[in-house]
Amino acid sequence: MPQIRAMCAIGSRGQLGLKGQLPWEGRREPEFAADVARFFEETRGHVVLAGPQTTSAFPPWALSDRTVVELRSSMDPVETLSRFADRVVYIGGGPAVWDVYAPFIERWDITRLPYDGEADRWFDPAWLTRGK
Repeated sequence: MPQIRAMCAIGSRGQLGLKGQLPWEGRREPEFAADVARFFEETRGHVVLAGPQTTSAFPPWALSDRTVVELRSSMDPVETLSRFADRVVYIGGGPAVWDVYAPFIERWDITRLPYDGEADRWFDPAWLTRGK
C-alpha cells in the first residue's frame, strides 16, 4: 500500500465547502493564498485522488507535476490505492470521498483558516479516528 495522506483547510467552525467550492474561494488575504500554495507545494510529485469537483478545480499547470486521478463511486478503494503502491497518495475531495477513504488515511494535514461564514459541507472529526 502507498503512504496515504489527506490535506485540507477548514474554517473556524469546521467549514469545508459551499455550493461545490471552498467557502472562501477567491479570497486573496495572505493566509488563504498561502494555504493554496502550500497544497500545491506539498502534493508536487505525488498522487492526488479526489472527486470530480476537486479534480476539475486543478489549474492546468498543476497537472504536469503530480498525478491527479478522478475518483468515482464505482471504484474500489483498495484496488485504486494499490495502483500506486510505491507512491505518496493524497486523498482530496470532501465528505463523500473521505467517508470512503478515511479508513486508509495515515496522516491528516489540516489547516484552520480565519473563515467564519456560511457553509454547506463540514469536516467530520470522526474521519480522524477511522484511519490506521
